[in-house]
Amino acid sequence: MNSATVKHANHGQSTKRPSLWKDTWKKIRKKKLAMGSLYFLVFIFLFCFIGPFLSPYAGQSVNSAIINQPPSSLHWMGTDKFGRDVLTRLMLAGRISLTVGLASMVISIILGSALGAISGYYRGWPDTIIMRLADVLMSIPGLPLLLLMGALLSELKVEPEYRIYLVMLMLSFVGWPGLARLVRGEILTFREQAFMKATEVLGLKDRRKIFSHLLPNTVPLLIVVATLNVAGAILSESALSFLGLGVVPPAASWGNMIDSANSLIDFQQRPWLWVPPGFAIFLTVISINLLGDGLRDVLDPKMKQ
Repeated sequence: MNSATVKHANHGQSTKRPSLWKDTWKKIRKKKLAMGSLYFLVFIFLFCFIGPFLSPYAGQSVNSAIINQPPSSLHWMGTDKFGRDVLTRLMLAGRISLTVGLASMVISIILGSALGAISGYYRGWPDTIIMRLADVLMSIPGLPLLLLMGALLSELKVEPEYRIYLVMLMLSFVGWPGLARLVRGEILTFREQAFMKATEVLGLKDRRKIFSHLLPNTVPLLIVVATLNVAGAILSESALSFLGLGVVPPAASWGNMIDSANSLIDFQQRPWLWVPPGFAIFLTVISINLLGDGLRDVLDPKMKQ
């Protein structure tokens, strides 16, 4: 091998394109708001999922001797009407709120992307059926539909431990139509490009075309939508739980923590009962939205100059 060949090979290696993840990380690091939001979200996940193991009150039951105590050196955020430590309760509630938001997002992503891909690839009657169903669901305001389903769960007297999973499914049911329409639009664009013509020449099966060649090209869009959907799911779950139609006691969520401070005395004289979960919802949702905006700027081709 002569020196010119070696030089050419080295030049080809030096100009190798970085992966999607490395390129995204390099660009997102330049966005201070997005990075600050990411660091806060890492903190809130550690706070909710690791924090209870470090708390001496994690297994505490009702203690009538310390009911509604203000913040102190022993209980940094005070105690609630059952004598439980509010800080520990906040961590445990965050576990459920974040888990519901993430799980409902994953389910809606799987359902929406699969149906959107099938609709965009096959078109014809599959496209008509899936998109008309999506149109019907999108024509109904999401929150009233969730309230109706939550009221049905209450009427059926579903046990609290099972109700959490049904709330996840409810949020996914409301969230998949918009995602399916976005994925369908991307698939309609990709299926006419040269790499898809090559798959037809090679005689690949439809399943491989969809799941190995079309859907991977929608990953940047799915990342952005998934990030923003988590924030919406957390807000929706908090609203349902606040109204007593979502996660219900004894399971804790940020929404039903606020609902537990439901008297004028609690509102005026015991702010430690409702301010911490309110701030947790506010800061978490704002951070997720800021991170989602940063990812959209980096990953969405329509945002690039």
